[in-house]
Amino acid sequence: METLLLNKDDVSENVQMADLIPAVEDAFAAYQTGDAQMPSKSYIDLPEYNGDFRSMPAYLDAGDWDAAGIKWVNVHPDNPTHYDLPTVMGTMVYSDPENAYPLAIMDGTELTMQRTGAAAAVATDYLAIEDATSFGVVGAGVQSYTQLEAISTVRDIEEVVVSDVNEDAVRAFVEHFEDRFDVREGSISDAGHCDVLSTVTPVEDPIVSREDVADHTHVNAMGADAEGKHELADDLLLDAKLVIDDHAQTTHSGEINVPYNAGVLGDDDIYGEVGELVTGLKDGRTPDDGVTVFDSTGLAIQDVAAAHVAYEHADEHDNGYAFDLLGV
Repeated sequence: METLLLNKDDVSENVQMADLIPAVEDAFAAYQTGDAQMPSKSYIDLPEYNGDFRSMPAYLDAGDWDAAGIKWVNVHPDNPTHYDLPTVMGTMVYSDPENAYPLAIMDGTELTMQRTGAAAAVATDYLAIEDATSFGVVGAGVQSYTQLEAISTVRDIEEVVVSDVNEDAVRAFVEHFEDRFDVREGSISDAGHCDVLSTVTPVEDPIVSREDVADHTHVNAMGADAEGKHELADDLLLDAKLVIDDHAQTTHSGEINVPYNAGVLGDDDIYGEVGELVTGLKDGRTPDDGVTVFDSTGLAIQDVAAAHVAYEHADEHDNGYAFDLLGV
């Protein structure tokens, strides 16, 4: 038996949004129905290196397929300036749940970007207005690209507004998409008054106020992934129909972690989890809804679903490198 090695380009080619979004939706459903195992994300804090490691294992049974894996990922903010390396890097080990054989080892960084976009698309499909045509994004880093790619798969996006303090990043984003969308730079409020808004920044002091968002906007809060991070103002969260991906993770390190642990926002302010929408236990958007917010921390089940898609499509594209890892 051989193990397949997939680099960044291989993952990008094999994980297409049209296949990934329904796989991530299946993962949310499996988690909601108890057909998934996902231990809490564990952290190794390395203050001496201004960084940390995170391990994210999961197994899920989606009915037609099941899969298991673990992602080993870091966050080292000094990497770009000190080592010419990305802040976040990840490695995914994808295993056969029947016999535990390591089927693939793949780049987890590209995998993370793609599955994060797909998660936002799933939430957007359930919570955004049906005729949404405009998309705003606050933060023009790498995640902004997959947010637009994914969300334009579930809604017919025509107009795009990008807001970031880094003018070079904004320019690169506009140039990348200008042949496909009516895309322009704007303020946070300009972006927030689109039908769908994604926030993908690492800030700890909220930068999006209630006034920055239109009365019907759906917001994907994607940037908060650690304690203290907080992109959306408390009154915006409290005024919205608030959907989360996982209670333990969002209250620990998601968008709501700061107001929740300060007692400003409580369980009664949370409408439900995205898995409840996917399985029909709770309604998605209704005619009475105004602003909706999805608080996404990123779940290991999403990584396993994405790894499944990558592995299953690798043969079709004849890419990756097969090697005898275990010698059996």
